[in-house]
Amino acid sequence: MSTEPSLRIRDFALRHRVTVGVVWLLVLLLGGAAAVAGLGRLDQSFTASGGPGHRANQAIQERYGNGAAVAPLVAVASWPAATDVRTAETAGRFADAVRRAAGPGARTVSFAGTGDEGFLGADGRTVYALVYPGAGKPDLAGLAAVEAAAGTLRAGLRSALPAVRVEVTGVLPLQHDSAVAGPGPAVLAVKAGCALGLLVLLVLAFRSPLGASAPLLLAGVTSVGALVLVEAVARFTEISFIVVYLVPVTALVLAVHRWAQPPGTAGRSAVAAGAAGAAACAVLAVFPAAFLRSVGVAGLAVWVVGTAASLTLAPVLGSLATRTTRTPQTTRPSRPSPTAPTAVTARTASTAGAARTASTASAARTASTASAAHGRGGRRPRALPAAIGLALLVLLAGAATQLRVGNPEAHALVAGGPARDGLDRLTAAGVPSGVLNPLEVLVPAGTDAAAVAARAARVPGVLLAAAPTAAEWRRDGSAVVVVVPEEEPMTAAGAATVTALRSALSGGAAALPVGGSGVVDRDLVDGVYRLLPFAVPAAALAAFLALAALTTAGAAVRAVSGALLTAVASAGALTVLWQWGPPDTGAVTGWVPLVVGAFAFCVSLDRSVASAAGGPWWAGPVAAGAGALAVLAVGIGPQVELALLVSGFAMAALFDALAGGHRTPPGSPARPTYRSSLQLV
Repeated sequence: MSTEPSLRIRDFALRHRVTVGVVWLLVLLLGGAAAVAGLGRLDQSFTASGGPGHRANQAIQERYGNGAAVAPLVAVASWPAATDVRTAETAGRFADAVRRAAGPGARTVSFAGTGDEGFLGADGRTVYALVYPGAGKPDLAGLAAVEAAAGTLRAGLRSALPAVRVEVTGVLPLQHDSAVAGPGPAVLAVKAGCALGLLVLLVLAFRSPLGASAPLLLAGVTSVGALVLVEAVARFTEISFIVVYLVPVTALVLAVHRWAQPPGTAGRSAVAAGAAGAAACAVLAVFPAAFLRSVGVAGLAVWVVGTAASLTLAPVLGSLATRTTRTPQTTRPSRPSPTAPTAVTARTASTAGAARTASTASAARTASTASAAHGRGGRRPRALPAAIGLALLVLLAGAATQLRVGNPEAHALVAGGPARDGLDRLTAAGVPSGVLNPLEVLVPAGTDAAAVAARAARVPGVLLAAAPTAAEWRRDGSAVVVVVPEEEPMTAAGAATVTALRSALSGGAAALPVGGSGVVDRDLVDGVYRLLPFAVPAAALAAFLALAALTTAGAAVRAVSGALLTAVASAGALTVLWQWGPPDTGAVTGWVPLVVGAFAFCVSLDRSVASAAGGPWWAGPVAAGAGALAVLAVGIGPQVELALLVSGFAMAALFDALAGGHRTPPGSPARPTYRSSLQLV
């Protein structure tokens, strides 16, 4: 038996293969049920906690029961041309219809209750109202309730105002319309093609049904086990729902890497990569930001469970199929007779040594000839493609510095539907899209809300600021002032307005808390992205130290630097494709680059370690293709936020293949050729 720990574990697993198989089957089945049941423990708000905006939103939610981080619905009414929308009768009729349709517990505000002409369109006949439904928290269930309220509000207003063109829009209705639109026949065909392509790729790469299903099984048990661990941690600290997207995709790519490894080196590379990846993710998990902590905990769980599966389940699966090429039997030299003279033995040894020397020289000449042939035209030199790929990654890394995080702008959320009709009606009337993300100022008891509103109205970039006097806007002596910016908060101008408003309201005895859906993006930048210059180097250093202790310093430098470059380039690709490209989203959903970057770092690190340990050249491209096809098959569709995530995953996988896409000539002693490999070129 080997004295190496990884090989001892492998030998133990092979001796007890039935027990190992049953244990992992239970993990898959029972763990899967537990993971589904435990999803409710994860924080589903997708907001950055701990910042001033988050604290303000919590205070508003606790006292008023709605609003806060949830963007309101916007009811839009276009009256007949002869109607004077400024009259008390018309304005009151619209306000009463909105109040009745919104239902009990809702907060509504419009021109009738404030007299502020910011609620009127420039065309003279369009008005709008902000509606905060009575139910709705910044989690998945609360957002679904607000989306349902949009349909109720739309139907109620059209019934109450039959002669008026009425629409209901807002951030959530726009997102809802993009989700319910669903993929068309062409997109469904693409999704099916990606799923089929994934299976075909794995079958061609691993040459058998078992070989194709083994990485899927490894990914399944890793995903389930990791989610169970993450949900256990969520009992004690806040873990975001974003881990549900990160875990399975990372597990799949790592599983393909591990399954492609030669049996002799699979354990060592799994332990080395697992230790480095776990160290990096553990560092992220200790930073005081929920998104970073969530990514770190999820990554740590994937590395731990994935390494355990690689050391135990993978050998058992490998024993069920022939994965390596059978080497031809060589004739063993006959043992000399114990009674043979010593001189004969010496002569035999001398002859054998000469033969070995000649064989070595012949092999060296053959290798030299093959190398020369390779350089002359056997294969194209890889220097130019490698240089082009490196230059591309560096340029994309530079583009990452221009990344703007936040919810995509309203015009990019959906191309058509009832909510888009309402948005188009607003913009056609000259109302800026900033009304979709208003701010809320919580005014404590004893402070004049009207004076606060007047101060806020003077801030550059503010369309209107109002202090409604209705009962639903006043609780226990406190009041809520609504502030509508001209620009959406993810834009540079919108962010400047949020900053200026906070500054304007920070004077006096205490700063007034500014909340609302418009501050979520700002909190994400302030609370999470400002930690990245500290978190990323710390995680990279931890990975380097762990990897250098198990391999060499040079290999550790190459692996960690390549992983960092791939991660940053993936964020740059999101910038180029979505901010600067045809979608023109204006911003990238704040948590998406974090998840994509963590995925890119993990898979690139694993691929580098596997390649350095003797893994076949094709493993990286196959794993990249499998990851890209999997996320495209599941996630491609019209929903913008999901499309952002899917494209980020796919590009990260392909960039990793580009970063590590060097080919070693078949038959090289350092890179053995396996029967399971596919000669892609």
